[in-house]
Amino acid sequence: MAEFTLQIDGMHCGSCVRRVSQALATVDGVKVEEVRVGAARLSTTADPAPVELAIAALAKSGYAAHVEK
Repeated sequence: MAEFTLQIDGMHCGSCVRRVSQALATVDGVKVEEVRVGAARLSTTADPAPVELAIAALAKSGYAAHVEK
């Protein structure tokens, strides 16, 4: 199982955490491990990891994101 962390811009509160969690839960092949203000840790068994799908789901919800380096 592979893990990756997304840095997420525009999160400020618990409501943001809930919206991000809900958006990421819709991405097939991704398990949400943790969401906190500014970041989300995800895991997947897919190869390659559906990172772009997760970023797209967040963009649709109004949040810009990128993979933590």
